[in-house]
Amino acid sequence: MSAFRIQDAAGRRLDEIYSYTRRRWGEAQAQKYIRGFFDKFKAIAARRCPWRAIPAEFGVDGFYCRHERHVIYWKLLDDGSVGIATILHERMHQIERIKDDLKS
Repeated sequence: MSAFRIQDAAGRRLDEIYSYTRRRWGEAQAQKYIRGFFDKFKAIAARRCPWRAIPAEFGVDGFYCRHERHVIYWKLLDDGSVGIATILHERMHQIERIKDDLKS
């Protein structure tokens, strides 16, 4: 299994998602949802889940897949590991947010 690294923007997004989920649905649901993200990150790193290239009009290189109501964006790092760049809710304006998050 390949490794994955959570980059700064993705770490901030995970914190936001956890806090929102905990306030809305409670501690147990927040922990379960975040664990689901980490399971998906492992599957991405092991190349065990379907993904697509980020569309050219976004202007950044990378890939994406879904986890429930969120879209996970990542890129392959120089050492071959997966860099989890950002996580956005499906209702967020994707192009605006990932351009900044994927450049770092």
